[in-house]
Amino acid sequence: MPSALYDHINYDKAYRENRLRASQWVLQHPEYFEELLNYCFTDDKVLAKKATWVLEFVCREQLILLYPHLDYFFNHLPKAQGDGALRAVGLICELLALQYYKKKDTALQRLFTGKHKETMIECCFDWLITNQKVACQARAMLALYWLGTEIDWIHAELATILRQNMHSGSAGYKNRGQKILDRIGAH
Repeated sequence: MPSALYDHINYDKAYRENRLRASQWVLQHPEYFEELLNYCFTDDKVLAKKATWVLEFVCREQLILLYPHLDYFFNHLPKAQGDGALRAVGLICELLALQYYKKKDTALQRLFTGKHKETMIECCFDWLITNQKVACQARAMLALYWLGTEIDWIHAELATILRQNMHSGSAGYKNRGQKILDRIGAH
């Protein structure tokens, strides 16, 4: 028997208003967050895509709901598939990096482990060197930029990849790539 959450995320059309309505429901019922996270990595690709879209909106509003589930999120992150799901988890990686490095969230700093960072680094670099949509790649660039403020080798590797791909990238890729290169001082 489907749960109340399932009924909210299993909408027919992927309209923004449907995703927002489902995410607001989860924010009002945070006890369903873990179930939402499980749906994000289910074998049912249609349901997984819908769930990741809702997860993205929830994390934009209350990223802290993800904190107790970081191990699960990062254990499953490499399995994320499909443009919509990758865009959503890419954004979540960016949000985590910003919260950890720029906003210096002490709660996240206690929970975001070296193993989590390692998985994020691997996934973000994979997204940059494989054929992914620019939204996913742009999120990966910024997450890697922030991770590189702590881990020395990342900026050099990121700059190399960006320089190699800038000439063939979309306008969005070039724009974000140039901003990242400017930030790390790699011209």
